[in-house]
Amino acid sequence: MSTDTALQSGRLRHLGVLRFTGPDSLSFLQGQLSNDTQRLGERRNLFAAYSSPQGRVLALLHLLPHSSGIAAILPRELLAPTLEGLRKYVLRAKVKIEDAGESLIVAGLHVATEPLAAAEPRAAVDLHAAAAADRRTIEALRAAGLSAPPTDGAYLEADGIGVGAVNHDTGRCWIVGAAETLAARGLRGDDADRIEHDWRLADIRAGLPQIYLPTRETFVAQMLNLDLLDGISFSKGCYTGQEIIARTQHLGRIKRRLFRLQLPAGDWSIGQALRLRDGRAGRLTEVLAHGDGALALAVLNLAAGTAGAEEDSASGAAVDAAELPLPYSL
Repeated sequence: MSTDTALQSGRLRHLGVLRFTGPDSLSFLQGQLSNDTQRLGERRNLFAAYSSPQGRVLALLHLLPHSSGIAAILPRELLAPTLEGLRKYVLRAKVKIEDAGESLIVAGLHVATEPLAAAEPRAAVDLHAAAAADRRTIEALRAAGLSAPPTDGAYLEADGIGVGAVNHDTGRCWIVGAAETLAARGLRGDDADRIEHDWRLADIRAGLPQIYLPTRETFVAQMLNLDLLDGISFSKGCYTGQEIIARTQHLGRIKRRLFRLQLPAGDWSIGQALRLRDGRAGRLTEVLAHGDGALALAVLNLAAGTAGAEEDSASGAAVDAAELPLPYSL
């Protein structure tokens, strides 16, 4: 088992922030997102899907209740279409939605660990370097004059710098604040490619999905395991796409799930359809070159020969991929 735990930190330039301000911000988001935004009012982070009326995910948002407005973290390439789409639903609501630009950026801090090999036990994912990651992340935050979030998902803020654990993992933290303020704390955008690569690699290891332009409006939330990642509330009221998401859950029609894969070397791309040797087919949602091959997350049908229309385009030879363990059970 790998014990490489190098501390990584810096501005995540591939991610941007949409900011929601106004007295109706929480109620507006409650009617648009898959999770219960009232939890933001309790000073807690939130992971949620923004979906189309047909229940297809348009963006995945990590929300933090920053003092300047609710900060929604998502890939920079989705800022414009998400902003445009949400503004159509504002109507008479007293809410303002904007690209926060340099006034509110996102940085990340985490202890980078090597992804587990296929032969390592599933339970090891939960325990692997967890104590060291939490301890070193907390020490680094305190050294920068920041507060470390507790394990219960609470959000903390001081001097305009907010800190929140990434999906309840205190070994990884979102840090949001003005670009100038974060740079003064050493969280700059130097070596941006490496910082982005390591952060996305950590997402793959955690089985934490992301949506980009090639996969926008392709999956229902459960296909991305959001029901297993505290990304959906089934007790809140109606929201856009809710009917399809609820029907999928309660009728047991979840036929595709997010898996972690080790792929051979190749020209892989996000959104690419593929077919595995065991007969399952699917589509890549995240992929990064790593070592002699690539590591990826992919939505795959649960049984061979039951691929949907999205996977019918998979062509060529079956891929010799190895399924890697996830830190949660499907």
